[in-house]
Amino acid sequence: MIIPVRCMSCGRVIGQLWETYKKKVDEGEDPKKVLDELGIKSYCCRSHFITHVDVAKDVMKFKR
Repeated sequence: MIIPVRCMSCGRVIGQLWETYKKKVDEGEDPKKVLDELGIKSYCCRSHFITHVDVAKDVMKFKR
């Protein structure tokens, strides 16, 4: 799935921050620190980043 453009609860635009978040976490930074640096303070928005599983590339392998 693709990260939503807006938070489902509060409506804040968060989609553009996913690539930055993923890059920094993959480099070994603490997810809490990265979310704080990106300015994501509310629990609802943070939960989108922490619980998101990127399966788009896995799904694209299968053709109909």
